[in-house]
Amino acid sequence: MGDIWTGERARLRGVEPEDWRGFRDLARDLDGVRAADLVEPPRSEEGFREWTAERARRSPGGDVFRLVVEAVADGSFAGSVTVGEVDRRAGRFRLGVEIGRAHRRRGYAHEAVSLLLGYMFGEERFHKCEVEVFAFNEASLALFRGLGFVEEGRLRDHAFLAGAHHDMVLLGITGPEHVASGG
Repeated sequence: MGDIWTGERARLRGVEPEDWRGFRDLARDLDGVRAADLVEPPRSEEGFREWTAERARRSPGGDVFRLVVEAVADGSFAGSVTVGEVDRRAGRFRLGVEIGRAHRRRGYAHEAVSLLLGYMFGEERFHKCEVEVFAFNEASLALFRGLGFVEEGRLRDHAFLAGAHHDMVLLGITGPEHVASGG
């Protein structure tokens, strides 16, 4: 039996204090913005070190967590995946993924999300995963559709980002759909 956290390109691992530079770079990259992101005033490097160190001290697992996406080839910080908005009674959770500019369009997001879904559906026994994606974020929409997610609705003018309201697309996938898609 192989390592459920490692694929061909990507490895999911816990946050380490030295990951602060990777998280700083993700925060500075508005092209990689996701539904839960906000445009905030710049944070100091010390602020990023403290934020990352606090996350590194958290216990693994639980209903809300963040993992680093690491490149298998060289161990570099490629991005992060998060789980949140868990409803254990209904068997639902939401996830998010951010991949740094240097690692985009190379399969890291696809593999990281697939690994995370395998864990959440297989080990945690959830039934459904949902994501919200800005309607203008064609790359993320293509990513999730390619993983077998189905569009379930559109929330008009739902999120405010960078001075404007934007539509959000709600997509979902069930555990059986994930398995059927080859996940």
